[in-house]
Amino acid sequence: MIPINPSEELELLAGTTNLQIIPTEPYNELVCEFLDDLSKGLLENIRAYPDVSAFAFWCRKSNIQKLKQAYKEPYARIGLGLVFHVAPSNVPINFAFSYVFSLIAGNANLVRVPSKKFGQVELVCNTLKTIFENKKYTEICNKSAFIRYKQNDSITSRFSEISHARVIWGGDETIRHVRSLPRMERAIDIAFADRFSICVLDAPSIKELTESQLKSLAVDFYNDTYLMDQNACSSPHLIIWQGQEKTSAKNRFWPAVAHSVKERQSLSQVQVVDKYILMCQNLIEGTQNQKASIDNQFVYRVELSELSGDVDKLRGRFGLFYEYDLDSIVGSDALKTIVNTKYQTLTYFGINKVQLVNYLVKHHLLGVDRIVPVGKALDMGVFWDGFDIVKSLSRVIFTQ
Repeated sequence: MIPINPSEELELLAGTTNLQIIPTEPYNELVCEFLDDLSKGLLENIRAYPDVSAFAFWCRKSNIQKLKQAYKEPYARIGLGLVFHVAPSNVPINFAFSYVFSLIAGNANLVRVPSKKFGQVELVCNTLKTIFENKKYTEICNKSAFIRYKQNDSITSRFSEISHARVIWGGDETIRHVRSLPRMERAIDIAFADRFSICVLDAPSIKELTESQLKSLAVDFYNDTYLMDQNACSSPHLIIWQGQEKTSAKNRFWPAVAHSVKERQSLSQVQVVDKYILMCQNLIEGTQNQKASIDNQFVYRVELSELSGDVDKLRGRFGLFYEYDLDSIVGSDALKTIVNTKYQTLTYFGINKVQLVNYLVKHHLLGVDRIVPVGKALDMGVFWDGFDIVKSLSRVIFTQ
């Protein structure tokens, strides 16, 4: 058993104070049933948290069974043992996905949630506490601990030294620091670092949309970006337009996005000012030739006349986007010029995804791990940042 020892510095939000390390095979039947009950429990208590709703929907029985059926492995697999999760500070629900992926892989889990108190964290942990009271899930409870503490190298080192794997979410500096702390000799680290994402839109396809279809696309784009204030690594900052009559397409698209934002959230004066300051700062410090456009408080746009290798340093918040125009994304060297290991997700609309995949492979690009339609940027899955997380957090028992 691994004692957690709650104290003034370390708060236990859910789970056990004495972790048991009992690895199981991936997609253990009890785990699948547990996730379905977690999904039902969360959906009964959902408030104004779309990210929690998405997580609950992901955990439902039909989705887990679909993943289980798609899981193929010629050899026996079993969890690594104990996995220590360091959740990001700015995306509240990531800790829950990290836990579930590792639980599915067959591990005991020690999850450090964000030190900042989020309503989503409290809701998920309170729901977990209720489900853990069911004797059916005593084994899972004994393999789970959700803790919160402010940055403390002593605590992080203690947990690192007893864990068979660490899953580290955060900025580059955070990851470098956690990696510098001692760990078991055979322990592995999976790091989900700061990434940059883009969106590619086909102008003619947007021009042809009906008003209803345009509204739906705008909502999808809103979900990709505004739900997390563009803090999620998969939320696009750079919008690449392709095709003819781009001005007409933009004149349809951006007002629809603004209307979608206005219907769903109100930007505070502080957010609007912060967005303006960030835009001015990026205009001053950026190396691309840029022209700013402010149509309303909801959407700020900066037009780039060129792309350079450091375009991934241009970040937006609260609806600040950078735009670049070209004739064809797959017929140009635009992506080849800028894509590096920082690039994670490419969302698209009106473009053939097979052509995009072929482009990335043909040009041997080091970045872009996901290609998904607009509206799917925040959809988490067992494949993330190029990792098969379930297989990465389990080991093969080779037989011959």
